[in-house]
Amino acid sequence: MEKEAKFQAYRAATHRIGRFVSLITLVLLVGAPFVIGSYLGAFPNLAAAGKGFFSVGIVWMVSSVAEFLIYTPMLGAGGGYLAFITGNLINMKIPCAVNSRDLAGTKAGTPENEIVSTLSIATSSLVTILVLALGVLLLQPLQPVLQSETLQPAFDNVVPALFGAMAYKYYRKNIRLSLVPLVIMSALFILVPSLISQTSIMILPSGAISILLAWLMFRKEKAAGEGGDEG
Repeated sequence: MEKEAKFQAYRAATHRIGRFVSLITLVLLVGAPFVIGSYLGAFPNLAAAGKGFFSVGIVWMVSSVAEFLIYTPMLGAGGGYLAFITGNLINMKIPCAVNSRDLAGTKAGTPENEIVSTLSIATSSLVTILVLALGVLLLQPLQPVLQSETLQPAFDNVVPALFGAMAYKYYRKNIRLSLVPLVIMSALFILVPSLISQTSIMILPSGAISILLAWLMFRKEKAAGEGGDEG
């Protein structure tokens, strides 16, 4: 009971700090263009900018809701606030949290997983800041390397290589459950290449397919078990 009470107090404090920092971040992100524009005297047409923003915002609203519903249970309160405030979830924060969870042997939804997730994402954020700071300082000396045509294919495939390696670890646990969504989504992206830019939105149908397959497999195994018990 004491452990549970301490965790609830920790979670309440996490939500309080997370909401406050999220509000500050939102104000800074939205306010920065207006402050810069006011200082430089270079305001764009706000009506045109608003129209352009909402035309794009409507599309990203779906993926934003989807990412919140998918990632928050996985990351917990502390990890969720940190990940959504610092950004770069798909490329860095989620792989880091998932790998840390596997190494620590924790399960999603448990207090232990929330602590591990928070620590891993905080570490990832600090490392990102350090790497970016070094990158800014070394940008000029490294420019020939970064613009090298020989290395460009490697830079273009960093994210697919990262997620391919991570995905295999989960695919091999249940080949049947992972193979069908993989084949369907791959075929869909090949037939409709424009969907490649909508990867975040396509998480919803692929996730729905996986859930449906898992439910059908569960029903089949349950029916087989009941049939065996009757025998």
